[in-house]
Amino acid sequence: MSRLESRFAALKAAGRTGLITFVTAGDPQPDAMVPMLHALVAAGADVIELGVPFSDPMADGPVIQHASERAIAKGIGLHNVLAWVAAFRETDNETPIVLMGYLNPVEMYGYPEFADDAVEKGVDGVLMVDCPLEEAHVLAPLRDAGLDQILLASPTTTDSRLQALCEAASGFLYYVSFAGITGAAQLSTADIAERVAGIRATSKAPVAVGFGVRDAASAAAIGAFADAVVIGSALVERLAGATSADEVAKRANDFLAPIRAALDAR
Repeated sequence: MSRLESRFAALKAAGRTGLITFVTAGDPQPDAMVPMLHALVAAGADVIELGVPFSDPMADGPVIQHASERAIAKGIGLHNVLAWVAAFRETDNETPIVLMGYLNPVEMYGYPEFADDAVEKGVDGVLMVDCPLEEAHVLAPLRDAGLDQILLASPTTTDSRLQALCEAASGFLYYVSFAGITGAAQLSTADIAERVAGIRATSKAPVAVGFGVRDAASAAAIGAFADAVVIGSALVERLAGATSADEVAKRANDFLAPIRAALDAR
């Protein structure tokens, strides 16, 4: 089993809702990245989404856009990201890591070359926001190398397209809770619970819900019907400006501890 399969199987066996945390690679401090990844795990993260900095992050709101800009200004690119994953793997070979980003950096790296290096360094999956199912053939080298391609569905996804996504899902299916960008302050669980229940009944992969999850209350509400909850912008915002690895770890723990507790209290 892959790390993602193993992690979700363990969560299901334990009756627990997964917590997926998103952070932008290289922000707030490049030299604190590996300690930050370990801090996220210590604070209760089951899966880590590591955002690859990109100059035109069209699906992201201002918080993640600015984090990406700060990382790019420090010269952070895919080689740095893969090096941090490899360093993380020296002491953690169990926590799944998914790289989330856009096609351009991977295309410039070279799809086969990136696939080989990512697997070697310990990456488990990729979520390419601007790669629709119809263009998934370009990521065939990544899938062939053993990386899960995480797919996105949303409230505007048609039933026929959703069926195709559920059949192709690998690792987990990411359900965007509303039509919009990351970090928006709108979340109505009543509008998405029935939709997610239907997807879970059809998808061959677990279903994680993100966008708009900002605190323990919203995480617990989503956790009532999802296999996992994704929290990103609110965490990135909390970490912004931290100046040391210790401060990053403290901020991560202070923010995630009540969310983890709320999910487990279910």
